[in-house]
Amino acid sequence: MDAKLKQQLVRQSGAMGIDLTQQQADQLMAYLALLLKWNKAYNLTAVRDPAQMVDRHLIDSLSVLPHIKGPRLIDVGSGPGLPGIPLAICRPDIAVTTLDSNGKKTRFQLQVKAELGLDNLEVINARAESCDRPPFDQVISRAFASLEAMLHWTSHLCREDGVFLAMKGLYPDDELQALPPGVELKSSHPLRVPGSEGARHLLILGRA
Repeated sequence: MDAKLKQQLVRQSGAMGIDLTQQQADQLMAYLALLLKWNKAYNLTAVRDPAQMVDRHLIDSLSVLPHIKGPRLIDVGSGPGLPGIPLAICRPDIAVTTLDSNGKKTRFQLQVKAELGLDNLEVINARAESCDRPPFDQVISRAFASLEAMLHWTSHLCREDGVFLAMKGLYPDDELQALPPGVELKSSHPLRVPGSEGARHLLILGRA
């Protein structure tokens, strides 16, 4: 079972042009094993099937890797660590912070950090508006219902010259019309996520 899932992970990553090292693949599989184990007791994600977890959580998270620059990145509303933990595994050279207000989910993330030895990962249990870390170069999220909500709750977490990376499904024309003054779309990228149904887009927003 594990070997088959690992093959799926490596194959799907390769289809996106991402060549995982042996260590990265092993760490991602260790993260998946912990997610499966904890999910039985704590309901961290609605996705239950391990193969679906590979595609909908790991591969989906890794699809944004080409756009991750650092050197400091925060994942807001990270849940069980998505996309933050897969990004921290694959980019040990950048400092990744994950932020979530759900104590069960951040306790899980701290367990992952300890077991996988992710020295570049910081886990914070707090609401976005009360997070007082110095502003980050990149603010990423796949949790917010709208771009407007994301910008409202996370603007203080992004440097003046930083960017917001919003992971979305369909291209959100209506949401882009409702962007607050002073914020503009810098670029948009269709994400090709093997094994995932439906459209995926990454929108990169910044101050005008």
